[in-house]
Amino acid sequence: MNLPTTEFVPRPDALTDEELELSKLIVSTLDLEVDPGGVDPAAPLYGSGLGLDSIDILEITLSISRVYGVKLRSDEEHGRSAFASLRSLSQYIQQHRAK
Repeated sequence: MNLPTTEFVPRPDALTDEELELSKLIVSTLDLEVDPGGVDPAAPLYGSGLGLDSIDILEITLSISRVYGVKLRSDEEHGRSAFASLRSLSQYIQQHRAK
């Protein structure tokens, strides 16, 4: 009996390994009482979603710089778009990460 093969398609709300690593960094940096694996990667970081404020973003920016070697400023155009969600921030880091 041949069973049909199905191709694995990741769920859009599933975290990639890089996103989970970043989520863990954010949760530990800010001492949040949130399961890093339960963070919606597409949810906004500001306001709704994780509900972060500008001081939180500054702390995350410092941690990202220390851990990944990526310098960014949330007040610049590319910085604002990078901080739109966990997924966009992770993608930005992967593109600009010190190799």
